[in-house]
Amino acid sequence: MPAIENTIKIFEYALNQEQTGLSFFRTSLERMGVGAAVSAFKRLIEEEQRHISFITRILEDIKRGLDVDLEAAKDVVLEPTDYFDERAKAEFLEQCVEGSMIPDVTVFNTAWLIERDLSDFYAKAAQQAEGRAKEALLMLSKWEQEHERFFREYRDRLSEVYANMPWGG
Repeated sequence: MPAIENTIKIFEYALNQEQTGLSFFRTSLERMGVGAAVSAFKRLIEEEQRHISFITRILEDIKRGLDVDLEAAKDVVLEPTDYFDERAKAEFLEQCVEGSMIPDVTVFNTAWLIERDLSDFYAKAAQQAEGRAKEALLMLSKWEQEHERFFREYRDRLSEVYANMPWGG
């Protein structure tokens, strides 16, 4: 398969995976009852929508025979965030404990797996790509690593909270 076709396939797969992740985050948002988690998921949904726009633009350019426009990444990147400030983190965990929101552990674990898989995919795909396509894939990997870090932190914290809860009477 020629390199250009391979690059198109990589970005088509990436687009599909980003859309699947976005769908999961939207569905999870509907299940969340905690204000801080809702805010964080809304922020992540916005970022995923920007990733989709970035990848869509890349695909359009490649299919028209143009080079990848890395300047388009400026429209994708949001200000760095931890999604929750320290107060919101404490409130979120407290609300989880008070509400015994065990499903949140599953949501955060699944979200972590989605982001980890995407980050790994982008890093591996970058090894097969060249030039600006490679740079774009490495950028996407870095962005997904930030999401992965966020979800891993909360998955670990929630799991620890639930593991140490006094479940008996």
